[in-house]
Amino acid sequence: MSSSNLPLAFKFYGISPWELEVIYSLLHSLFRVEETPTTDQDGEFTTMVDITFPSEFNDAFFKWFGSTKWEKTKEILKEMKRRRGRGKSIVVYIKFSGKPSVKFTIDSDERRMFDAAIDKIDFVLELLQYHLDPQKMPKSITEVSYSFDEASGRWNIDHAVAGDERYSFSKNEWNII
Repeated sequence: MSSSNLPLAFKFYGISPWELEVIYSLLHSLFRVEETPTTDQDGEFTTMVDITFPSEFNDAFFKWFGSTKWEKTKEILKEMKRRRGRGKSIVVYIKFSGKPSVKFTIDSDERRMFDAAIDKIDFVLELLQYHLDPQKMPKSITEVSYSFDEASGRWNIDHAVAGDERYSFSKNEWNII
């Protein structure tokens, strides 16, 4: 992967200048960060962070990005939740481009669960080959979206998108929603 030429999409609202600077400084050495402040709130959350990495979600990305930088990225997101307290205070979207793209949505009310969700994103790497098995996966999937199940403390596939169709994943198979 070449560095600093890849465009990383960074959308946000409700973050402090300090938080913005910390996130930007973590990412700009590796990517051309395309910041998009937005006021497109639905009123449910006071803060939104949406980061789209221009890379596939795989081991090669994490080796290239580096464990120190990944840990710092996770820590700033967890600190943002700590500073905002309980409730629907922050939602984080982390997306990896690829075929299909992989998206994580972190929106837990509880700080402990929010932190666990952030910490366990890279654990999904071990399951990805089973979740995205071409023999089981519907054709033309463009995005797979994960949500964190607080009861089990695990990331689960929430849905997948193929054109205008949405699919759910349960009992080891895909079904149209």
